[in-house]
Amino acid sequence: MISAQNWADAEQLWDFQQMHHEPRRCSVAIGLGSHDLGVAEVVVDLYQRGMSPLIVFTGATSRTTRERMPRGEAEHYRERALELGVPDSAILVEPKARNTGENIRFSRSLLADRGVSVESVLLVSKPYEERRAYATARKLWPEVEIVSASAPMTLAEYVESIQDPRLVFDMLVGAQQRLLVYPQQGFLIHQDVPLAVSLAYERLCVDGFTSRLAV
Repeated sequence: MISAQNWADAEQLWDFQQMHHEPRRCSVAIGLGSHDLGVAEVVVDLYQRGMSPLIVFTGATSRTTRERMPRGEAEHYRERALELGVPDSAILVEPKARNTGENIRFSRSLLADRGVSVESVLLVSKPYEERRAYATARKLWPEVEIVSASAPMTLAEYVESIQDPRLVFDMLVGAQQRLLVYPQQGFLIHQDVPLAVSLAYERLCVDGFTSRLAV
C-alpha cells in the first residue's frame, strides 16, 4: 500500500532530482541510454528546435534493456531519431557504455576523435536521473557547460507511463542514494541536499522502497 506520505516524499525526490535548467543551444546533445525511448524523443525535439547541430546517443545494453533493445540502447535511440526525421549525418552512436560514467567518458572520446569542438552539452536523461547525470558530467568533463534536459513530465504522469508506482518510487530512492554515496567514491561532484529531501528519502527507505539501492 502506497500512502499519501509516500507520494509526498516521492514528489520531493522527483523535484530535487531534476535540475530545472532552461534548454539553450549547445555544441552537442547527448542522449543517455536506458529502457526509455522517450529520451531519444526529447533529444530529437531539442535538435529540431535548433538547440544542437549534432546528436550523440550512448549506451550498450543492461539486464533491463537486453530483450527490449537487442541492438543496443544507442542504436535503438538512433533508429527512433531517424523515424522522427533526423538526418543520419547529424547522429553519432557510442555503443559500449554500460553506466553513466562511461556514457560521459566514451561520448567525450568519440567527439574528440571526430574533431568536434565542445563548449557546452545538452545532457538528456530520464527525468529522475537529471541531477546524477549532471553531477557525473561535471566530475568527468568539468571544462564544458552542462545543460540538463528530460521529458517535461510530472511524477503522476511518469508513474502512469510506467504503470508501476512502487517501481518508480524505488528508482527515485535509488537515484537519491547514489547522489549521496557516489561523490565519496569519486564518481560525482558533491551537491548539497535540502533537509526536506533527506527526510523524504529516509522515510521512503524505512517504508521499504529499497529494491534499487546500490549494494
